[in-house]
Amino acid sequence: MPYKKILNSKYTSAFLSLLVCTVLSGIIIALMGENPFTVYAQLFKSAFIGNFNLGTTIEKFVPLLLTGLAFIVSSRVGVFNVGVEGELYLGAITAAYVGYTFKGLPSLVHIFLCIFFAMLVGSLWAFIPGFLKAYYKVNEVCVTILMNYVAIHITSYLVSGPLSGKTGISQTKPIEKSAALLKILKPSRANIGIFIAIAVCILIYYLLKKTKLGFQIRSTGMNPFFSEYVGIQSKKIMITGMMLSGAIGGLAGAIEVMGIYGVFLDNFSSNIAFDGMLAALIAKGSIGALPFLSLFIAALKSGSLGLERNTGIPKSLIDVIIALFILLVTMEKLFEFSKKRKKGKEV
Repeated sequence: MPYKKILNSKYTSAFLSLLVCTVLSGIIIALMGENPFTVYAQLFKSAFIGNFNLGTTIEKFVPLLLTGLAFIVSSRVGVFNVGVEGELYLGAITAAYVGYTFKGLPSLVHIFLCIFFAMLVGSLWAFIPGFLKAYYKVNEVCVTILMNYVAIHITSYLVSGPLSGKTGISQTKPIEKSAALLKILKPSRANIGIFIAIAVCILIYYLLKKTKLGFQIRSTGMNPFFSEYVGIQSKKIMITGMMLSGAIGGLAGAIEVMGIYGVFLDNFSSNIAFDGMLAALIAKGSIGALPFLSLFIAALKSGSLGLERNTGIPKSLIDVIIALFILLVTMEKLFEFSKKRKKGKEV
């Protein structure tokens, strides 16, 4: 029956989880002595109403979407890439270097070069754990976590030494205007990076669903041994998937530099990639659901700033709401109505 499919759909499950999360969060807010309806209205207003608020939400949405996408791509080849944060840092500093080194280029060419080299560096960095995993079965989680620290320290050294802008702050020289992404929704820092991110998301969706490479990636992720048996070079595909993931991580870093800061700032990321990984896990690896969940988390983070300013509700409450939502979404059996009924009949 169609209604059973709807009830057991993962989208319905996510929606019901969101609903329960909203109610539970409302109870917590009420216990704190605040009106939940007023707080939610303020949260929505702070996230979406006005150019600055909407732009801030978009600003937070873009890296969440891209880093979540990077995580999903690697997971499709059976690799748990926790190293997107490091790839983001290296992509960012590469984009900054290309952005201020080349001068006099047309804007389109300059932007393309920045993005290209950022993605190249990100993919080469991801090649290392991909190769070790594919050929030597080295645990990719340990490797990528450690490589994050290496990447962050490398960028810290570069921005404090050879690539320092010598401004008294650990940052590079400002990128040329020709390398900067066009701002939208001023006075916020939102930029056309959102269109790049959405285009990449659609492209990856098409790649995985409609192409031969996409089939090989999915097959390798499901069963690398069987894939090898039927003629797919699963080791190479695994490395390719990781490099693709790293390239998307590098792109996320490039957009942060070219669209938000205009320079590479030391330690500029506040665990952006880990938030993206969180969005990917909540979306359960679905590229279709990822943009909506990334937007949801971005809106919560953006709205929390105005919430604290206007109502006195601490920003940390948003972390509680996100944690509740994650808890409910990850309880996969919570809203599986038909299976529950079947089990009841069997009993």
